Amino acid sequence: MRLRGRGTRATPASGVASGGARRLAPPGQNPFVHELRLSALQKAQVAFMTLTLFPLRLLFAAFMMLLAWPFALVASLGPADKEPEQPLALWRKAVDLLLKAIMRTMWFAGGFHHVVVKGQRALPTEATILTLAPHSSYFDAIPVTMTMSSIVMKAESRDIPIWGTLIRYIRPVFVSRSDQDSRRKTVEEIRRRAQSAGKWPQIMIFPEGTCTNRTCLITFKPGAFIPGVPVQPVVLRYPNKLDTITWTWRGPGALKILWLTLCQFHNQVEIELTCLLCAQFLPVYNPSEEEKRNPALYASNVRSVMAEALGVSVTDYTFEDCQLALAKGQLRLPADTCLLEFARLVRGLGLKPEKLEKDLDKYLESAQVQSQERLGLPAFAAFLGVPVSDTLEELFSLFDESGDGLVDLREYVVALSVVCRPSQTLDTLQLAFKMYGSPEDGGVTEGDLSCILKTALGVAELTVTDLFQAIDEKGKGTVTFADFTRFVDSHPDFAEEYLYPDQTRHTHCTQTPPGPTPNGFCADFSPDSSGFGREPCCKKLD
Repeated sequence: MRLRGRGTRATPASGVASGGARRLAPPGQNPFVHELRLSALQKAQVAFMTLTLFPLRLLFAAFMMLLAWPFALVASLGPADKEPEQPLALWRKAVDLLLKAIMRTMWFAGGFHHVVVKGQRALPTEATILTLAPHSSYFDAIPVTMTMSSIVMKAESRDIPIWGTLIRYIRPVFVSRSDQDSRRKTVEEIRRRAQSAGKWPQIMIFPEGTCTNRTCLITFKPGAFIPGVPVQPVVLRYPNKLDTITWTWRGPGALKILWLTLCQFHNQVEIELTCLLCAQFLPVYNPSEEEKRNPALYASNVRSVMAEALGVSVTDYTFEDCQLALAKGQLRLPADTCLLEFARLVRGLGLKPEKLEKDLDKYLESAQVQSQERLGLPAFAAFLGVPVSDTLEELFSLFDESGDGLVDLREYVVALSVVCRPSQTLDTLQLAFKMYGSPEDGGVTEGDLSCILKTALGVAELTVTDLFQAIDEKGKGTVTFADFTRFVDSHPDFAEEYLYPDQTRHTHCTQTPPGPTPNGFCADFSPDSSGFGREPCCKKLD
């Protein structure tokens, strides 16, 4: 399974971004993966700082938060939904300035000695919503503490001791990801504040909805754009030589990121060695009438403007894709899997993977009937019940490895099963054995097993000889699903032992030339195949 290539895609022809074209980020570059490599010298530096400056910085940061707590507690008393008084009382202005000074001192002590701000922040009457991207770390809280703007925050955060009090001071909009009604109320509250003519504090929103590694901008969620009011885009950069900032779904955990960041040296001359944040306020974006009616279009055009300012690509990956990338099961997806691209294209056809799971048995039956046939594009479109389009052609090309214009329907069903139920690896493999197995005993050959596992992992090449021989102890030349499950029960780490170490080359869906990126780190953080699987996934906390 591989992607044969793709060109540029035009930006939606509306708003400021119209008339341009943006190249989508290479699907082989997973925006939810960050690998941090330290040289021997850097490791020695971290060891030294851990014993000297790190504990002092950590204690001072805790002290500054404790110092800010009583001021935030007094200022946040009263109903949270009450409209702020206008103009602010003198004592509230003094508390606001004091808290900003305390927070700035805390960041300075933590190593963020230089915060470069470009552009001019709009007044609340000009833009009530500030959209920030890329969202890559909890250090993105720096612009929040600098402006004391409101944010959209997980509801459970208000119950955290001390931190919850500081959060309540900035009058956030609370949301629960698991409560659909809460999401509707959140959108209504954003709309109410956005249309208050500047009476409420500005709202800072990270429209990506999750943390990425800043190599691209993923799909913006429409919440910030539903009110249809002007927004001010704000782009964030961390131009450090060693990227200890990024905290995404696969990579260093929250505590490790905090530890390594506080262990960076400060050098006034070599400013790139310090913890440097550069925030840039872009001009206010005024939506067109079409964008006001279509929040998704509005979000897409604002994203294009921000990507242009950052010098990065955009991609249609979403928050839901990181769930696929991190799914737990016997087969962990490689960092450069094409299944993320597959899921994106399926959604682009108007098909929702989460709703297609119930149709897997129907697809299984059709694939079994046509197991000896390969389909062309028109027949593939008829099978999916969608018209032929550019998106369908891209999806088709994922499975057209030989380039002869024909695909095996069974591969599509296997890939769809992984996307629909990423944590149920054995269920997907059982479905695959039913399609590929012989009518007599359901056994599959080594070639069939290779095809099944390549598709399930979303890679172009995979060596399964050792695995097949280990399962086929009697040398029958075929293995059944029962043989496979018995082997898995006795070898729960079979993928690490038989697949990943022997996988000398993961062919990327689209190759990207190496080179520096605007955010100050190497262009591809994907682990090499020989080391893949050694670092456990760290589930990101909110």
